[in-house]
Amino acid sequence: MESLEGLSVINSFHLATIEVGKHFIWKIGSFTVHGQVFMTSWFVISVLLIASILATKNIQRVPQGIQNLMEYVLEFLRDLAKNQLGEKEYRPWLPFIGTLFLFIFVSNWSGALIPWKLIAIPGSELAAPTNDINTTVALALLTSLAYFYAGFSKKGLGYFANYIEPIPILLPIKILEDFTKPLSLSFRLFGNILADELVVAVLVFLVPLFIPLPLMALGLFTSAIQALVFATLAGAYIHEAIEGHDEEHGH
Repeated sequence: MESLEGLSVINSFHLATIEVGKHFIWKIGSFTVHGQVFMTSWFVISVLLIASILATKNIQRVPQGIQNLMEYVLEFLRDLAKNQLGEKEYRPWLPFIGTLFLFIFVSNWSGALIPWKLIAIPGSELAAPTNDINTTVALALLTSLAYFYAGFSKKGLGYFANYIEPIPILLPIKILEDFTKPLSLSFRLFGNILADELVVAVLVFLVPLFIPLPLMALGLFTSAIQALVFATLAGAYIHEAIEGHDEEHGH
């Protein structure tokens, strides 16, 4: 009898009501959003906008200071996109891949360098935007939409032929890949950033001096690598969607 009562209690418990952590909730019409993610995301966007404005406000023929830094970043992003997409195809996708890399890079470093948790907000705490699964899933879904758009814009309905090549029996596997790509992108980024912040936070609490510093430096390195991996995979997926188009049309 007791086991049946316990079972009825479990069945009446709605798992959908469970939330991980506390959130600063904003109500926008009928939508409920996590305000702390928007706040830190806007901070990252503001940093990127201010850096871009300062770098282009007074362009010099011989770049110096922040202009020199931004030109180096642009060259790095150009090489990144070119290596993934090739000389002919990289230019239209450079803004997308570059924006992904810069947003993730600055977001990750903001979590490693800025003590967000010291800033008190009602019922929650601040953290890097990429520390929230909603942000990483959104970025991964944007990547999926991008490579679908790339394939359709190049091949039209012929894009679906990729799902049955080289043999039709691969169709279920190809469809499954479309689901696993955004899942792997989002959970890889989210898991690494969350784990890094948790490790540093625990060590700072247990051993406040000196010991966490090497791990914080390692966190900066891994944060940059995660941004590079995400942008590189995004470029690789887009290239996979459009590859073969030139050969099919004899270009």
